[in-house]
Amino acid sequence: MIEALTDITEDAFLGGQLRLKQKRSGHRAGHDAILLAAATEARAGDRVVDLGAGVGTAGLALGRRVAGIGLSLVEIDPELAELARANAVANAIAAEVMVLDVAADAQAFAVHGLGPDSVDVVLTNPPFNDPARHRGSPDQMRQSAHVATEETLHAWVHTARRILRSNGTLTLIWRADGITEVLAALSRGFGSLAILPVHGEAGRPAIRVLVRAIKGGRAPTRLLPGLMLNDESRVPKKEVTDILEGRAVLPLVEP
Repeated sequence: MIEALTDITEDAFLGGQLRLKQKRSGHRAGHDAILLAAATEARAGDRVVDLGAGVGTAGLALGRRVAGIGLSLVEIDPELAELARANAVANAIAAEVMVLDVAADAQAFAVHGLGPDSVDVVLTNPPFNDPARHRGSPDQMRQSAHVATEETLHAWVHTARRILRSNGTLTLIWRADGITEVLAALSRGFGSLAILPVHGEAGRPAIRVLVRAIKGGRAPTRLLPGLMLNDESRVPKKEVTDILEGRAVLPLVEP
């Protein structure tokens, strides 16, 4: 059952094009999920999976932009999965919601119709906080939504590699200071990487990286010019506002 209404908020994303119910406390959807959707390329007819979907933010934002995709939202927390299901219905976006651990084995995924080599596009916003520097929540579900173990990224990338077809695309977001972890996780089975650093402020180090990788890709890695979320006065840049409100996409989406 969805928690009492007092424990749930309804929030607008994409300039009001997407309205999502989510828990008032704990992990809440934000810019990362919307940037991930804006960095993900998909076409009508593609089978798309959002791994670790939470309340469905990234996957539903992509579904709002690209009509006609076959969208699956994979989430381990039954309460978040129920909210994701309700959000898909409320926004009239067709999506199948699966209560499933992203790190589950191939058989568990196959039972849900996600067998090997069956998906065109995967997008994912894994838990990525460094446990050595992040005070985790005593709530195990909330802890798992935020904090990565040493195996987290490799396990999630392994799942994406297994379910993607040859030449399928994985798009993910991660901490910028963990870029070496991303490259190591993608070194087996993925290539043709495109990397977009995301900076909170001009002149400051990147805080996130968005990465697109192709299963079996062989093209050289490309490092794209960084995205600045705010200008020198800490005012959101117009290009970023356009992306967050659904009027533009990131350069990881090829024209």
